[in-house]
Amino acid sequence: MNILVVLVVLAVFGGLRFRGANLLTWALAWWVGIYVLLRFGFSAPIPTSVISIYMGIASIAILAYMSSSQQRRDEISRPLVRFMTEKRYTTLLAATVIAIPALAAANVYVQMNVPIQPPLFSRTVHPASPTNITVHDQRIDLDAGENPFRHLETSNPEEFRKHVENGRQVYYRNCVFCHGDTMSANGMFAHGLDPIPTNFHDTIPQLRETFLFWRISKGGPGLPEEGGPWDTAMPAWEKFLKEEEIWDAILFLYDFTGQRPRAREESGSK
Repeated sequence: MNILVVLVVLAVFGGLRFRGANLLTWALAWWVGIYVLLRFGFSAPIPTSVISIYMGIASIAILAYMSSSQQRRDEISRPLVRFMTEKRYTTLLAATVIAIPALAAANVYVQMNVPIQPPLFSRTVHPASPTNITVHDQRIDLDAGENPFRHLETSNPEEFRKHVENGRQVYYRNCVFCHGDTMSANGMFAHGLDPIPTNFHDTIPQLRETFLFWRISKGGPGLPEEGGPWDTAMPAWEKFLKEEEIWDAILFLYDFTGQRPRAREESGSK
């Protein structure tokens, strides 16, 4: 998380508590604070569609709290009634009445007039992987390497199933929100991303397991220039997962989709 943003929000809340702010001010502060945390408080960008979902939930929760008792309803209504009835607020009230529909109309106008433009340059959905990468201080050979647990599929099926099960848990704890329950790129966050997440049923037969290890471990930040422009919230999972967990998740991807990984191409083979 962005610690500076969190500290600023906490400082504002502390100031409001020190000044003894009324319930209406607290409600507005909570709404704005939640938006600021979602929009700026995380190092990995959150899609706008996801922010809208959570802000809708937050708005309903705040409204429910404000209307949960007669005392709270009265505390909320008093400053609003004063604002709408006292003469000293007439000018500000008139400005507010004009500003609200004007801002709504301006937003609609801007959204309708956004020019449709092609990417600044061509984008490769599956860019070529580097020869090797470093994950957790260990060098991984992407050209000649293999999934270190794939051989267990034939040599020790029971142990292999344990790795697949661990991969299932890794996937449904971390990946399901974008890639979906069925790995069909239909997770709840999928359509806030450009391009949408990978549909594994269509894609992974074309890919080697080491390619998937690179894309998962390095995430969006590890994409080469040929992969852009890219609006992705996929983090570099090496920061959150162990190397074994990534390999296990890859085993689960192939097991769930019933696909086989692309074999390594031997140079000079006939």
